[in-house]
Amino acid sequence: MTKQIWLNLPVKNVAKAKAFFLKVGFTFNEQQDTPSSTCMLVGEKNFVVMLFEDALFESFSQNKITDTQSSSEILISIDAESKEEVDALAEKVKAAGGIVFAPPAENQGWMYGFGFADLDGHRWNVLYMDFSKLPQQN
Repeated sequence: MTKQIWLNLPVKNVAKAKAFFLKVGFTFNEQQDTPSSTCMLVGEKNFVVMLFEDALFESFSQNKITDTQSSSEILISIDAESKEEVDALAEKVKAAGGIVFAPPAENQGWMYGFGFADLDGHRWNVLYMDFSKLPQQN
């Protein structure tokens, strides 16, 4: 049945969104670039995140785009290999013009991460998870 999954996100300006994510450290499959879309690759397995300009996204979804300044439809979580990588990514996000809405911090005793909003207000969560510290259930 299902062979692959990917995420589609609306953006106001594909070129600006791509420049932001390149500065943060993501890569792109430029063979799939069009003037109104780009294919971002995330992680070792190259999870696809398609960035579509708003009008094209709305034509596919046949629905209005969420106002990311007042609400969230999704929180996109990605992992990091260390606390240092979390901290470095937070700095890259700030330098690229993103908004860190939750600065790097410990969470639940076994996670360390931060949250940021990209140029279009989509919210991302970056986590380093130390499973050796995960509380055990009785």
